[in-house]
Amino acid sequence: VQLQASGGGLVQTGGSLRLSCRASGRNFNIYAIGWFRQAPGKEREIVAAISWSGEGTYYADSVKGRVTISRDNTESTVYLQMNSLKPEDSAVYFCAAARGGSAYYPVSKSYEYDYWGQGTQVTVSS
Repeated sequence: VQLQASGGGLVQTGGSLRLSCRASGRNFNIYAIGWFRQAPGKEREIVAAISWSGEGTYYADSVKGRVTISRDNTESTVYLQMNSLKPEDSAVYFCAAARGGSAYYPVSKSYEYDYWGQGTQVTVSS
């Protein structure tokens, strides 16, 4: 599966962005999808993940209540709606796919993901 992330940009503190991760290839609905981010000088970290069924989600503590992950299997796309953005949310955001797994508990570690897309830059100005 190949992944294409889009939707990043420059936004002011408190603003919103919706990132999209579109997959090409077969059987999108058997993959859990995760969103990760990496800021300069920092390690890559999980932001959110959604199980292959769409019935399970995971959010990092730093984004809970501000971010919503969803998927549309008919469009082979996962969305990351980010609200109330903060300067510390600035990073390159990547989406990744993990084959199979639990229908209710998506994997959240980067090493558990098999395929990665290119990143999209999110910059939040103060």
